[in-house]
Amino acid sequence: MNLSNKVLAVNDDLPIRTDKAVHSGKVRSVYWLTEQDSERLIKEKNYNVPADTPLAIMVISDRISAFDCIWQGEDGLNGVPGKGAALNAISNHWFKLFKEKGLADSHILDVPHPFVWIVQKAKPVMVEAIARQYITGSMWRAYTKGEREFCGITLPEGLEKDQKLPELLITPSTKGVLTGLEGVPEADDVNISRADLERHFEGFNFHSPSDIDLYEKLLKEGFAVISDALATQDQIFIDTKFEFGYVKDANGTDKLIYMDEVGTPDSSRIWDGPAHRDGKIIEKSKEGFRQWLLNHFPDPDILLNKERMPERFALAADNKLPQSVMMDISNTYVSIAEKVIGKKLIISEDPKQDIIDILRDEYQLITA
Repeated sequence: MNLSNKVLAVNDDLPIRTDKAVHSGKVRSVYWLTEQDSERLIKEKNYNVPADTPLAIMVISDRISAFDCIWQGEDGLNGVPGKGAALNAISNHWFKLFKEKGLADSHILDVPHPFVWIVQKAKPVMVEAIARQYITGSMWRAYTKGEREFCGITLPEGLEKDQKLPELLITPSTKGVLTGLEGVPEADDVNISRADLERHFEGFNFHSPSDIDLYEKLLKEGFAVISDALATQDQIFIDTKFEFGYVKDANGTDKLIYMDEVGTPDSSRIWDGPAHRDGKIIEKSKEGFRQWLLNHFPDPDILLNKERMPERFALAADNKLPQSVMMDISNTYVSIAEKVIGKKLIISEDPKQDIIDILRDEYQLITA
C-alpha cells in the first residue's frame, strides 16, 4: 500500500453528524455533536457528566507543524506516518496516570479509535501553562541576549546552555489574544507573571484566585509524574506545555481539569539520557525537527523572526521535505510512544475508513 494512504493529513471532512462548523487547529479537528446525539451518548455510555453537556468528537491528524507552519513531504506524503496515533496514545497514558494518582481528570470521556477522542465541552483557562526544568530553546536564546527576568522570576547569572535549573520554572504565556487586561499585551503567546494572573484571574477564566495555586500544583505534580516515568526509560523530561479548563461532573460540580494534550513530543522536549551523559543532546521530540529546519534552510531567520511570517508561510508551502526526513520524525514519535505505553503502537492501514466504520457501527454518528 502507498505510504501516503496510511497518513491522515485531512481530518475536517469526515461525515460525522454535526450542526456546527468543524473547527480545525494545526493538528486536531473538532466536530460538535448535536444536542440529541450528545444526550443519547451520555445516557448510552454512562459518561460522568450532566445530561445536557455538549460533547465533541476530536480527530487528530498526522500533520506536522513547526514554527507555526504545516510542513509536507515529497510524493504526496502530507503527514508523518504514526504521528497522530503516537500523540493520542501518549496523552491517553499520562491523563490516565494523572487520574490514577488523584491529580485531576481530563476532558476525554471515551477513546473509540487511536485517532479519536470523545470529549466534553470545557471552559478553557486562557493560559499556556509552561514548565521548564532545563534552560534551552527560546529561554536560552533570550538569556544569551541578557534577559534575566522571565514571567516575574529572576534567573541567576552564569547559567550554561542546556543546564538543569535550580527548580522547576513556571513560565506561563497567554492563550489567544486577551484584551482589556492592564499590563498584559494584547497578543497571543506573550509571557505573563504570577502577579498578572492574580490581578486578572477572571480575565484568564480562573474561577477564583485559589485556583491559580491549584493550576500550579497540578502543573508541578503532572510534570513530576511524567518526569519520573520517563526517567525509568532513561529519558529526560526537559520542558512542557499544559492546558487547563473547567468542566462539570454528573452532579453539576465545577472542577479544574487537564485538557488538550499532555507530555507529547509536540508539546514537550524530551532528551535521550545516555546521550546526555556523553555530553550530547538527542531530541526525542519535535525539537529535533525544528533544529533540522533551522539547519536546512539558508536563512533560518525566516523561521525565527515573527516579522517575516509571509516569507515563512511561502517557505513551508514551496518546499516539500524529503521522505527520509518525514520517516525520521515518524521514528521519533513512534519510538517514544512505545516507550511510554510499554507496547507496540497500532498504526492503521486506512485510518479515515476505520474511524468512519467505528463511529457508524458503535456510536451511530455517521451521516452517510
